[in-house]
Amino acid sequence: MSKVCVFLADGFEEIEGLSVVDVLRRAGVETVTVSVMGRKQITGSHDIMIEADTVFEETDMTNADMIVLPGGMPGTLNLKAHEGLRELILSFDREKKYLAAICAAPVIFSDLGLLRGKRACAYPSFEKELECGQVMRAPTVTDGHITTGRGMGAAIPFALKLTEILCGQDKAEEIGEAIVFER
Repeated sequence: MSKVCVFLADGFEEIEGLSVVDVLRRAGVETVTVSVMGRKQITGSHDIMIEADTVFEETDMTNADMIVLPGGMPGTLNLKAHEGLRELILSFDREKKYLAAICAAPVIFSDLGLLRGKRACAYPSFEKELECGQVMRAPTVTDGHITTGRGMGAAIPFALKLTEILCGQDKAEEIGEAIVFER
């Protein structure tokens, strides 16, 4: 079974983070929310408080198959500032393990040089910050082992794309049908 770590920081976009968790868990993927704030309690960008499953310092991510970064402000900046997370992202990239980010968070991958020559998308006001091969205006874009999403309105297509990557197209379609997602 696949394992996914969704990283959360104060100021994360709640829909982008929790939609991924919900959809992947429906698909049977072990999905763990990981706080980078040194505590489990996280306050989203719209003052919704949640409790992460674990904190970065107490999580073994060696057997994880995918890292997911939700956007939101200042959540993206808080994720970007975490040295351990940046090192983990670079490690995943070297191993060609799956990386995914949505909204403002693809800028983190860009800043680490991971999007050079790749197609990617981000929230419109962050597109100019993407150093990539081609900025796409699609809800979600996968190029190699990296998937990016455009924003909150693309949270379900983004989550279903991650489901497809990990579990196959049939499972993604099954989950999409079960949640009444209409393309």
